[in-house]
Amino acid sequence: MKTIELEINGKQVVANEGDTILEAAIKNGIHIPTLCHNSKVKPSGVCRLCMVEIRKKEKERKRIVASCVYPVEEDLVVETETDKIKKIRSMIVELLWPSLPELAREYGITKSRFYPKQTDCNLCGLCVRYCSEVMKKNTVYFKGRGVNREVSLVPDMMNECAYCRECFYLCTGGRIVEQCDNYYQSLSSHSQ
Repeated sequence: MKTIELEINGKQVVANEGDTILEAAIKNGIHIPTLCHNSKVKPSGVCRLCMVEIRKKEKERKRIVASCVYPVEEDLVVETETDKIKKIRSMIVELLWPSLPELAREYGITKSRFYPKQTDCNLCGLCVRYCSEVMKKNTVYFKGRGVNREVSLVPDMMNECAYCRECFYLCTGGRIVEQCDNYYQSLSSHSQ
């Protein structure tokens, strides 16, 4: 397999051709925060928390990309903690506050200018993608768009989801767990 040499935060690193910037960073012990990344599902770049600044050596023009989906390239220079990147991450954490307490502490977020509709879901989509890609059930889906977007369960398939629980360990906010538990409890109360 061909190897690619690039620079991340001033450190020369080697990655395999086809790796993403995030994969190269992880392999070389460089932390880039993520919400929607998990090795069990395909990268999607939806959370944008893993944004980094890139440029080619010998060039000044910089771009901001999602490191979980951007492939490594020869002579790529990556910066993971610039002021611009920290500002972007802080805004994302503030938009999702208080559903990300660890990241809120890391970025000094103690309150939000925004009023989230739900605080038990950060809309990472891991449960949706895991149900679709790994379990092949499509029981969990996104309903709505924009600020009205939320994770939901297909009503006729809630029984299957309540007993499966395979995606529960991926859920950092607890919404999918709560929906399934509520459904499971309603089943228990009806059977008594």
